Amino acid sequence: MAVLNDLLNGPRGQFIKFVLAGGTAAIANFGSRILLSNFMEYVPAIVLAYCVGMATAFILNRMFVFSNPTNSTGNQVFWFVAVNLFAVLQTLLISVGLAKYFFPMIGWTWQPELVAHAFGVVVPVFTSFIGHKLLTFRSV
Repeated sequence: MAVLNDLLNGPRGQFIKFVLAGGTAAIANFGSRILLSNFMEYVPAIVLAYCVGMATAFILNRMFVFSNPTNSTGNQVFWFVAVNLFAVLQTLLISVGLAKYFFPMIGWTWQPELVAHAFGVVVPVFTSFIGHKLLTFRSV
């Protein structure tokens, strides 16, 4: 238990909490889509589940990761959405750029879309953490 406490509260603790909050939000997104599909069509279920995931991420980040913001809740919501829109754009640009342009240029043929998407998903974890720390949940 002491190791877990050191991990979550040490120098890298805030980033680890951010990753855990994001993972929990992803599970909420995925799980709620499965539940919602019992009551609605697939596409609306995906959209609503995405909203559930975003709300979960916002609440968990505010409560456990960035617990002392000094800006207003409205300002936090604005920046949370803006940072996440930037993350989606990054994911798209990195994924498509690698799969369609860079990988063919270097002769990469093994699962190019899978590998490109993996990079596309990982990179915004770091940039989103910085964006949320400096903009969304800033502490002056």
